[in-house]
Amino acid sequence: MRPSHPPRFTLATRRPRALVPWRGCRCRDDNGHRRTIATRTGHPPTRLPFRFDTGVALFAKRTPRPFPPPFNSPPSASFSDPLSTHNLSRDRRAYVEGELIRGQTNGDDAVYESDYFICANDGVGAWAARPRGHAGLWSRLIIHYWAMLVDGAIAHDDLSGEPPVPDPVSALQRAFEQTTEATGKHDWQGTTTACGAQLHYTLPETSNGQGPSPTLYVTNLGDCQVMVLRPKDQEVVYKTKEQWHWFDCPRQLGTNSPDSPKENAVMDQVDLEVGDVVLAMSDGVIDNLWEHEIVDTVLTSIRKWESDPISKDKRDRTGGRNGGMRAAARELVAAAKTIALDPYAESPFMEHAIDEGLASEGGKLDDISVVAALCIKNDD
Repeated sequence: MRPSHPPRFTLATRRPRALVPWRGCRCRDDNGHRRTIATRTGHPPTRLPFRFDTGVALFAKRTPRPFPPPFNSPPSASFSDPLSTHNLSRDRRAYVEGELIRGQTNGDDAVYESDYFICANDGVGAWAARPRGHAGLWSRLIIHYWAMLVDGAIAHDDLSGEPPVPDPVSALQRAFEQTTEATGKHDWQGTTTACGAQLHYTLPETSNGQGPSPTLYVTNLGDCQVMVLRPKDQEVVYKTKEQWHWFDCPRQLGTNSPDSPKENAVMDQVDLEVGDVVLAMSDGVIDNLWEHEIVDTVLTSIRKWESDPISKDKRDRTGGRNGGMRAAARELVAAAKTIALDPYAESPFMEHAIDEGLASEGGKLDDISVVAALCIKNDD
């Protein structure tokens, strides 16, 4: 378990919420099914020139805790309890402010995937020992509000001229403030790391017949990781760097933490190519697998997907399209899980612990979350 910070009290500001119409945005629900959800916008759906083809895989070291009221309505505890909180619906999905909470929960982790935005948050498990601690709620709510703001900004984009510059750090800051407000009303405590990758595009400086090119805006705070692979060159073209206070205590957002997105988050702009693979991973992956193992696992999975002689699916499988990212994410989670459960394996976490003078052996059992996204043209 990672330690949380000593007490520090901060005041989260509350900003007025704009009342605007709704539109649909494609993402996936808790069961992994693609669906349309609501986002606030006054414009018709925006179609960027590039999009993600995504897949998610998860492994939880323990069963996720149910979300507490008012974010979920638990069954009554006895026959004498009133049924008014449970008899209206059997829908056990989590809500905040009347809206379905976006993303998926994996232990204390939370992940999100859509056509233009992926992210992975890692809730700090030490909060499970506190009476009002719920790191999984914090990681999921920050993803929910962050995704709402990013998707809403994309929906407002005017693509008739120079493309607007995304500001994912400001969106994460606002998501942090909203999460602080939502949890503070009921004194639910926790902290979480956060990393996300937003797909956008840039136009050439001169009119030479070239079209737009994909650009990735990566935001990181803590020790989750975004990694960009270029399969055609079999190399890593970018990865985020972990942020620590001290060993096994990363920067984190939430109760008693001095960290905030506007002060501590790092945002990088990465030039992409069609066919690049973007991975958003919790530290359950990078604590158990070295970089070359991650690359080999993903590239091997893509090659297997492209050349599968058994499948009757006639859709294009080039580069991992149409299901290959889900297969790659599953392979990556399986590889990390194997090391995590092996008490005699060598792992990056073990090496880092030894470098700090701590006795350590084997893998690190942790929640393992992977979102894999293939950059493709939006007409594919």
